[in-house]
Amino acid sequence: MTPVRLTIGLCFAFIAIVLGMFVHSVTRTPVLTDEQLRQQGVFLLPRPREIAPFELATHTGEPFTVTDFEGQWSFIFFGFTNCPDICPTSMSVLAQAERLIRERAPDAADDFQGMLVSVDPERDDQETLAKYVTAFSPAFVGVRGDRAATAELTTQLNVAFAKVPSDDGSYQVDHTANIVIVNPRGHYVGFAKMPHQADTIADTFITLHERWG
Repeated sequence: MTPVRLTIGLCFAFIAIVLGMFVHSVTRTPVLTDEQLRQQGVFLLPRPREIAPFELATHTGEPFTVTDFEGQWSFIFFGFTNCPDICPTSMSVLAQAERLIRERAPDAADDFQGMLVSVDPERDDQETLAKYVTAFSPAFVGVRGDRAATAELTTQLNVAFAKVPSDDGSYQVDHTANIVIVNPRGHYVGFAKMPHQADTIADTFITLHERWG
């Protein structure tokens, strides 16, 4: 190869590298600052908070304890299957966020875990919870337990819930509508307030994953 051809080849290679770096920089999801997260309704705690032991069960009947948070970023909604509006809307947002993450950060997507913890243990038996949660995503996890066991977790994550009687003799459940964020070490790190947006949840996960893995 002549020196001229070698020089031209090196120039093209350099241009290709620069162009690739530019395309990557403009297409990847940016890492957000804490202030940018707050502007989108996501609030991180000053420091991660350890979660004390608790014992619940998944929608498949397997035990679920604090160690089961380890290894993934858990985005948790506390709701119930008879919820008429907020719960299905929020779970749909988590499902949309999961799809966005697979598009924008495929290498990190397996570290995202969408989750519903039931605050209506009397009606949300294992079978009911399984059908409900997996309808949003087969990868999502439903968690349930009796009222006392559920409260052992909710009180640590600043989530409140209470039965509200209906005129027809039934009841609804009032509950905190935040999406709670737990890191791969099983620590409570923050929450996303209503109204939930799939873009915000996806950007939050990607930001946290870029910061801490």
